[in-house]
Amino acid sequence: MKNKNYTSIGFESILEMLSNEAAIADTKEMAVDLMPVCGLEDAKNLLRETYDAHMLIGRFGSPSFGGIQNMTNSLRKAAAGAVLTPSELLKTAAVLHTVRSVSEWRSKCLATPTVLDSRFNRLSPNKFLEEKICRTILSEDEIADSASTELASIRRKISLAEVRVREQLDKILRSSQQQKYLQDAIVTIRSGRYVIPVKAEYRSQIPGLVHDTSSSRSTVFVEPMAVVETNNDIKVLKAKEKDEIERILAELSAQCGAYADEISRSYSALCELDLIFAKAALAYKMKAVLPILNDKGYINLKKARHPLIPSDSVVPTDINLGGTFDTLVITGPNTGGKTVSLKTVGLFSLMAMCGLMIPAAEESELSVFRNILSDIGDEQSIEQSLSTFSAHITNIVKIINQADIESLVLLDELCTGTDPVEGAALAIAILERLKTLGAKTIATTHYSELKSYAVETAGVENACCEFDIKTLRPTYRLLIGVPGRSNAFAISKRLGLDSSVVERAQNLVSNDSLRFEKAVGRLEENQAALDEQIKQAEDLRMQAEKELIKIREQTLRAEQDRRDIIAKAQSQADALVTKTRVQALAVLDEAEALKKQKNSAEQKSKLRSAIKDMENAADPVSTRSRDSYTLPRKLKKGDLILIFDIDKKGTVLDIDESSGTVTVQAGLIKTRVSQENIRLLKNETVSKPHSTSVRTIRRDVGCRAGTEIDLRGETVSEAVFDLDKAIDMAVLAGLHQLTIIHGKGTGALREAVQKHLRHHPSIRSYRLGVYGEGESGVTIAELK
Repeated sequence: MKNKNYTSIGFESILEMLSNEAAIADTKEMAVDLMPVCGLEDAKNLLRETYDAHMLIGRFGSPSFGGIQNMTNSLRKAAAGAVLTPSELLKTAAVLHTVRSVSEWRSKCLATPTVLDSRFNRLSPNKFLEEKICRTILSEDEIADSASTELASIRRKISLAEVRVREQLDKILRSSQQQKYLQDAIVTIRSGRYVIPVKAEYRSQIPGLVHDTSSSRSTVFVEPMAVVETNNDIKVLKAKEKDEIERILAELSAQCGAYADEISRSYSALCELDLIFAKAALAYKMKAVLPILNDKGYINLKKARHPLIPSDSVVPTDINLGGTFDTLVITGPNTGGKTVSLKTVGLFSLMAMCGLMIPAAEESELSVFRNILSDIGDEQSIEQSLSTFSAHITNIVKIINQADIESLVLLDELCTGTDPVEGAALAIAILERLKTLGAKTIATTHYSELKSYAVETAGVENACCEFDIKTLRPTYRLLIGVPGRSNAFAISKRLGLDSSVVERAQNLVSNDSLRFEKAVGRLEENQAALDEQIKQAEDLRMQAEKELIKIREQTLRAEQDRRDIIAKAQSQADALVTKTRVQALAVLDEAEALKKQKNSAEQKSKLRSAIKDMENAADPVSTRSRDSYTLPRKLKKGDLILIFDIDKKGTVLDIDESSGTVTVQAGLIKTRVSQENIRLLKNETVSKPHSTSVRTIRRDVGCRAGTEIDLRGETVSEAVFDLDKAIDMAVLAGLHQLTIIHGKGTGALREAVQKHLRHHPSIRSYRLGVYGEGESGVTIAELK
């Protein structure tokens, strides 16, 4: 039975749209008969099902439910022993095919868990039975020869018998003596037997059985005696064929009956899934979102679009109810969108309670209601002797009797059709009663008294549908907190009504009404200005968000580039350290061999060359390419210069014109540099190096400068090599002291270290450690 409250809102049209998205006939009926649920958790579960189906369609496409039919009754008959027709068996096979295809579709949707899985798990594919039916029954009128060995044998015998009959009849047809007795030279079938058409007057010339006569009585269809026996054989074989087909159908029917319950459960699950996926498909068409649900009566719709208005003409609107106010009074001119706003709230509430997503913006919120009661449209009835006003009041009486705190009441043009003064008073009284009952109420009206009532009453709020006076057209935007104006004077004047008539009408309106209308006008102007400011602020916010996203993307790219560069440099450094360590060990081996070979100048030269190659290979600084620079003048002592290839500043100490080199003080380092590699600096000073943070040097060629180095466990040659590197790095870092840990042991490593320090050019002095520093296991070296 149709619910008039829902019908007036347009709910049936939504259900019709849903029905069109379904594929199964039973699902279409389920969609049309769909009713909202009142429980919050029930509604949330329905919405969750639709949302999961919506997600699956978006990621994997929609499953195909085909045009299958409900075979439950046929399967029950089969379970009771009845034989199903080929048509019924083919339809059962179609159900099994859909069950299998939907089940396989779900299995291909990765491992994405959904609340629909319980329904998918109810599907029981039976590929064996499905394929057996399809192999056995080719169409509603044809059983395959391969259905059974016996059937194939019978049909082969029938075919051979028919060939024999035709051959015998063809002899008669080709006989020159008997052709004159024939009406036509053809073989035909009458009553399942092969016959030939014979002219009636020559019936006695061809002995045989007459099976039929033409309507003109000029032709008789005779079965010659020569083929009677063969026709009898065919008749017997046909009967056997029929019996075998009955047996095959009975066998298939019995198998279907054995799985009747599983097939019926699978079909039921298919219908439920088809309905859920139809909801999801409708959501895609509407560009709908999942609303937030509550049971507190709170509604907050953002950019809501009425689903029955074409998308190219609908205007999104914002509506809220149940927060600071429970009653909303919407005023404004006709055709301004008041009723659309009213119906949108009711329709969206019903849709959400049926598990349908709504065409609105994200974060829109709706409430579940036990009752959604409406009085919309003209309910006058000649048969019941009800005027428009009487019909509305009769309906409102029913609404008041049903309304409670769990009700949403929608009243369109409240108390129209009677005296305006009495109608306005009655409308206020009705709103007060509904407010007392705790119902959430939205009412549309033209009564200015209701505007004042909304302004003066707590929990009641005004709203209006915006109207552009300049164009005389509504904008269809709902403005909550602002009472609407009828704009009758402005519209009449723009449409050509004499200005004197309009002025007279304005004079007849009370001063209070005029002041109220002017105040409303100022409110609308302020609202329009505020909306424009909000729009500009929103545009700026969106622009700022785009810029922020762009900056974040650039930052992420820069960070990734930095990581890539560091990783590449680290890789190169690791390779360089490994290569240098290998070369260093090789040089040490050569040095040990050189000690054994006294007075070998050639070997010493090779060793120095190898050390030089190692230093060049271990130098991570790439030599900068030379340019066409020429010194502006000859260098002199004290000049500030730049060592070009390593980009290091220094001071000229000495100049060797013969070799073209210059001795330069760069920080604590004195070095000789080719004049080609020097750039003269003007008006600059050379900064002194600053001391760096204290770190401990590990035994690693690539380690940084520190105040301590541990040589314990090394051979003398390894210790001397590492000590040289540590002293060089400490000097470059501007350190003044280096602690060398060599341990006590036999004292051989200590003697080797001190001997090396004694002749090292960068060492000012050295001493053994005292108590607390490591005593004789440590040597403290002072750097120059």
